[in-house]
Amino acid sequence: MDQHKKTLTPAVLWLMAISSGLVVANNYYNQPLLTLIAKEFQVSDESVSKIPMLTQMGYALGLLIIVPLGDLLKRKKLIVIDFALILAAVLGMALSPSLSLLYVFSFLTGLTSVVPQLFIPMAASLSHPEKRTHSIGLVMSGLLVGILGSRILSGYVGNIWGWRSMFFIAAGIMVLLWIFIWWKLPEVHPQYKGSYKELMKSVFHYAKTEPALQAASFRGAFLFASFSAFWTSLVFHLEQAPFNAGSAVAGSFGFLGILGALMAAFTGKLAKTISYNKLTWILLAVFLGSWGVLWAGGNTYLGLIIGVVVLDVAMQALHIMNQSSIFSLHPHANNRLNTVYMTTYFVGGSTGTYLAGLAWQQWQWNGVLLVGIGFGIAAAFVHLLYRKLYTGQAPKELEEEALMA
Repeated sequence: MDQHKKTLTPAVLWLMAISSGLVVANNYYNQPLLTLIAKEFQVSDESVSKIPMLTQMGYALGLLIIVPLGDLLKRKKLIVIDFALILAAVLGMALSPSLSLLYVFSFLTGLTSVVPQLFIPMAASLSHPEKRTHSIGLVMSGLLVGILGSRILSGYVGNIWGWRSMFFIAAGIMVLLWIFIWWKLPEVHPQYKGSYKELMKSVFHYAKTEPALQAASFRGAFLFASFSAFWTSLVFHLEQAPFNAGSAVAGSFGFLGILGALMAAFTGKLAKTISYNKLTWILLAVFLGSWGVLWAGGNTYLGLIIGVVVLDVAMQALHIMNQSSIFSLHPHANNRLNTVYMTTYFVGGSTGTYLAGLAWQQWQWNGVLLVGIGFGIAAAFVHLLYRKLYTGQAPKELEEEALMA
C-alpha cells in the first residue's frame, strides 16, 4: 500500500478532482437546456422534464451496480472502460434525432457518469493518512463545482450555439480526460476476495440492518428530491413573465449555488458547539425556510437569489451531516455504505424531478413549490422517526466531512 500511496502526486490528485467535476457535469448540462430541447422537438415542458429524471435514475443505477466493482476490479482499468461508455452516451445525446432516443441516452449518460464515486475512495487509499482528508476534500470540491458550474456553462453555450453543441463539447472533454487518465492515473488493485454476487449481498445486508444508514439514506433522498424539483423547474419559471429570461440566465444561478454550497463548509465548526441532533433540526428548518422565501418572493429576482443561496447552504450542510453519520459505522466498507446512501439519494432526486414536471404542467410554479415543501417535510419526518439514534450524538467525523465538502 505504501508503494501505491507514493503515486498520489499533486498532479494526479488534481487530475482526479478536475475529472470528477467534468464527468459529473454530464448529468447536469441538460437542466438549463430543457426549453431549447422542447422547442426543437415541439413537445411540452413536462415531456422534456423527463430528461433530467432519467439521467438521475441512470446515475442511481450506476452507483448501485458499477461503483461496488471498485472493490472487486483494478480501479484504473474499470475507470478507463467506463470513460469509453461515457463518451458513447454523451455523443448519443448530441446526435439524438428524436426525444425517445434522447431519453435513452440521458439514462445511459447518468448510468456511466459515476467515475467520481470511484475516485473518492481511490484518493483515500492512495493518500498518506495525514493527507487523506485533504485529498478527499479536493476531489469532492471538484465534484461540487462540476455539479453547479455545469449549469452555468450549458446555459451560455446553449444560448449561443444551441443545445446539441454542449454535448459535442462534453464529448471532446471526455476524450481529453480519457487520454490523461490512461497516461497519468496509477493502478489500485482490489482487496476484496469474494465474488460480485457476494459483494452485492453485503451492500443489501448493510441497507437492511443499519438503522443509521437507513435514516441518512431516506433523509437524503427526500432532501435531494426537494432540491431537484427546484433546479429542474427553474428554467421554465424564468422563461415566463415577469422574467422572460433564457437559458443563460437560468445557468447563471449556478454561481449562487456554488456560493451557497461552499458556505456549508462551516457545518463542522457549528458541530463543535451544537449536538448532532439539534444541528440537523436547525438545518432542516433552514431548508424549509428557503422554500418559504421562494414561496413569498419567487416571482422576483431578489427572492430567487436569496432562496437559492439558503437552499444550497442547507442542502449541502445536511448532505455532510448524513455522510458523517454513516462513515463511522464500518470504515472497511465505506464504498458499499456510500453506494447505499448515494443510490437512494439519486432515486429521490429523480422522483422529485419527475413530480416537479407533473406539478409544473398542472399548476406551474405553485405546484413546484408544493412538491419542494412536501419533500422537505418528509425529510424532517424521517429524522423524527429515527431521532433516538442521534440524541446527544455529535460524530467526530463531522468536522472532517465538512472539510471534505
